[in-house]
Amino acid sequence: MLSVFLDCGPEDEALALSLAALVPGAVDGLVREVVLFDRGMEAGARRVADHAGCRVADGAAFRASIEGSRGEWLLFLEPGARLKTGWIEAVVEHVERVGLGRGRVPAARFSPARGDRPGFLKRLVGGRRALGDGLLLPKAQAIGLARTARDLETAARGVAAERLGAEIRPRAR
Repeated sequence: MLSVFLDCGPEDEALALSLAALVPGAVDGLVREVVLFDRGMEAGARRVADHAGCRVADGAAFRASIEGSRGEWLLFLEPGARLKTGWIEAVVEHVERVGLGRGRVPAARFSPARGDRPGFLKRLVGGRRALGDGLLLPKAQAIGLARTARDLETAARGVAAERLGAEIRPRAR
């Protein structure tokens, strides 16, 4: 049902944190595949990817990888982001609601974890990353975004999305 995509550089520890949070979804049969776009991956990150059973794709194959994904829904994350308990139920509920025509928009983002929510000044000044809260979207919408984008961050910019009840911890800066 769900293909997960991450743009990966050399950060092996951040990648391991993100992948560990996905394990319950894989056990439940929700996560069908995890695809990592090589954006300068080093040996440590490649080892983590191999041990976790991830597919590593060349960043230049961005569009083809999105189009060839196995899931009907795609989840874009940044390395180091950690989904909190309850994310599986929130994703399933959202997908079912959209399938019944009850969703305002098909795409969704996770809610920032309480301790990680930016203060008023930070929200005012900006600096938010488009993938800071992840992005869940139907495959057809992702394919449309991949026609003009070359990476996940660019594809996620400006996408109208609902908020999921589940929380995400952003990658550490």
